[in-house]
Amino acid sequence: MAAETVTSTHRLRRARFAIAAVFCVHGAVTGSFATRIPWIQEHAGVSAGQLGLALAFPALGASVAMPLAGAISHRFGARTALRGLLTLWTLALTLPSLAPNIWGLCGALFVYGATAGMSDVAMNALGVETENRLGKSIMSSLHGMWSAGALVGSAAGTVAAHLGGDARLHHLIAALVLTALGLFFCQGVLDLRSTPEEDPPPRFSLPPKSALIIGAIGFCAVFAEGASLDWSAVYLRDELGSSAGLAAASTTAFALTMTVARLAGDRVVDRFGAVRTVRVGGAVATLGGAMVVLAPHAAVAMAGFGLIGLGVAVVVPLAFAAAGRSGPNPSQAIAGVATITYTSGLIAPSAIGGIADATSLVFSFGLVTLLALGLVVGAGVLRTGGGDGTGGTDGHEQAPKAGTKGGAPARSSGPAL
Repeated sequence: MAAETVTSTHRLRRARFAIAAVFCVHGAVTGSFATRIPWIQEHAGVSAGQLGLALAFPALGASVAMPLAGAISHRFGARTALRGLLTLWTLALTLPSLAPNIWGLCGALFVYGATAGMSDVAMNALGVETENRLGKSIMSSLHGMWSAGALVGSAAGTVAAHLGGDARLHHLIAALVLTALGLFFCQGVLDLRSTPEEDPPPRFSLPPKSALIIGAIGFCAVFAEGASLDWSAVYLRDELGSSAGLAAASTTAFALTMTVARLAGDRVVDRFGAVRTVRVGGAVATLGGAMVVLAPHAAVAMAGFGLIGLGVAVVVPLAFAAAGRSGPNPSQAIAGVATITYTSGLIAPSAIGGIADATSLVFSFGLVTLLALGLVVGAGVLRTGGGDGTGGTDGHEQAPKAGTKGGAPARSSGPAL
């Protein structure tokens, strides 16, 4: 019995390391792409307005394809599904740089987004199940690993861009390396399989009510994150007269704050619970937003953006974890939350710009501050499926039947971002 316990614990630790590495690989693809957008724009010969249109297509592709992830995992098993979907995502990195025009770019980015969304759902589902079996929070650190991967990918992309490298060659090399790493790490994740009597999830369906409620919290956090990430530099430059270098540093500082907070967030969640953590985080983000709006000079605004990043960092991971425990079809719930958060990330930058055109950028971040306050008010929805804690442990690698887990109500797996 003791030997079986040791083996089970070792397997779960290996699965945690493997899924964390998968998150890192997924983030590295995003970072690799983002740094070469100027090269892709020039190569495809598109205007700024056309580029803005094309950059909406990843979210559109993800929204359409994410509901398919649950059916694929049911059909092939979680490990095989993740292996295939992650491979499609890493190889899709090569497509945007090959686009010859606006239509080719839109099509490439649609496929890019679709593969990103499906692999995102699959890896978050396995992350939630690994968390449940370990009996402690790991989702924040998993998303921190995603952010770390994005930083690594963007750093490599920055070097390639600085050297004047062709993005087609850069992305081909990056795709091959990341594909190999992804296939290797996928070998260690939990090998969940549906029981014969379990009905397959629908290929397409509306998100359950629980996903809509939990997704609203994710929407507030991602909107604040996207607005701060894309507009912090502009805010410092235009509203506070900062230099270009200082303005750019604010964006880097925000991204680093998010990464560090997510990597350290699990200990906070385990000690204080998801609801209390999000409420305090919402209060911190609200204070940060108020500092940005009222900032008399750049240092105060930069501190404010840092507090926004610190406050919202763990919200999305906790939203995915809550969705995975919210009902008998975790995949559908997580896909629903992922769709809502993707949508928020899509509309945030343009919404901030539109409001700023009509009023001012200061007013736009007043809206961000109100949404951060919404985290304080709505944090209680993250109690769904088991209070503030995480699911119980389970050393077996057979997916539990929907509705049960060791004779108790299920608080089990499901896919996400």
